[in-house]
Amino acid sequence: MPTLAATPFTPVTHWPAVLAAAVAGVAVGMNVGKVPLALPLLRSELGLNLVQAGWVSAMLTTLAVVAALGFGLAAGRIGALRMVLGGLGLSAAASLLALAVPVDGGFPLLLATRFAEGAGFLAVAVAGPALISAAAMPADRRFALGVWATYMPAGAGLAMGLSPLVLPNAGWRGLWLVTAGVLLLAMAAAWRQRTWYAPAGASGHAAAPGKALAVLCQPLPWLLALTFGMWAVQHFALIVWLPTFLKEQRGLSAGWVATLSCVMLLACVPGNLVGGALVQRGLSRGRLVALAHVLTGLCGLGFFSDALPDGLRYALCVAMSFIGGVIPAAVMSSSVVLARNPRQINALQGVIMQGSQLGQFVGTPLIATVVAASGRWGAAVWVTGGAAALGVALGLAAWWVERRQVAAAN
Repeated sequence: MPTLAATPFTPVTHWPAVLAAAVAGVAVGMNVGKVPLALPLLRSELGLNLVQAGWVSAMLTTLAVVAALGFGLAAGRIGALRMVLGGLGLSAAASLLALAVPVDGGFPLLLATRFAEGAGFLAVAVAGPALISAAAMPADRRFALGVWATYMPAGAGLAMGLSPLVLPNAGWRGLWLVTAGVLLLAMAAAWRQRTWYAPAGASGHAAAPGKALAVLCQPLPWLLALTFGMWAVQHFALIVWLPTFLKEQRGLSAGWVATLSCVMLLACVPGNLVGGALVQRGLSRGRLVALAHVLTGLCGLGFFSDALPDGLRYALCVAMSFIGGVIPAAVMSSSVVLARNPRQINALQGVIMQGSQLGQFVGTPLIATVVAASGRWGAAVWVTGGAAALGVALGLAAWWVERRQVAAAN
């Protein structure tokens, strides 16, 4: 099979198809962002305890940790287009089924729908980049995947931004219904652009499983995936800390908490685009993520410091989200450079997704343990600072590998 760079499907990048694939990611990202602000309503209406609420919130992450690579390999066999359309359809169906959750004893059904939403999320997350690669020219692919990298903050931020508008009037079921509508619209948009995804959508001539896994024998994908995981630890600490700080320590209303948290989360989106543009200009991914981790680590030291004024601490939160946004863009765009066929892109995206979700999965109890032992949120800086330091080391190692590969090629 020819390499992706050798035979692009179109002589020019078809940006509507790129955007349609990115919208598919944003739609499933809403399933992540719709839960945090809806949890109080879910708990009061369905009588969920803290453990049950935790499972509702963490189901997507838990599934991704154990199954992301498997989903990536499945996408290579099924075809990326079928995988994305199926993931969107499954997520929409699960969101609609959740509307039937009964008040008494509804936890099992709610958890089952979250499991299905998680499967749909994974299907789109690992297969979407292959669609973008098929619709973009080689010269534009790195930036196009930077656009794709916005899906999680944009989707989660959109859901969080809509929550204060929908929850008071329509409850959590109204928010689930809105999410299902967006998922169905995204499905229609992807289907409309299906002809531009032909190289990624066809699986009949895909590489054998052994060849798909061969790309994972090199160290660079693993190093980059782990740098993504170290950013996930820091970002999750930020997402958890900021709403708690604003509500419990500063007494802000739910609307202000949602707005300020949403702004912080959405600041990651322009960071994704900047990261895509820098990679497009040829900046080393390892060097870029190492520098980003240095800066996010310094921001973490600042926003967890009680000595700084609130305005500056919030500005550091936004800055950290913006700077950290270059990391997903740099990491996700590596798949089109390392892969030699669409199936390898899916496998690489599975590893990247597994690395990012592993960081969040490990970081959650670690942050909780440190904060509980010390009795103050500021102690979480030891977790975020450690993650940033590891991210710098992993980024430098990735840079060294990249330099060796360039030297070997020359």
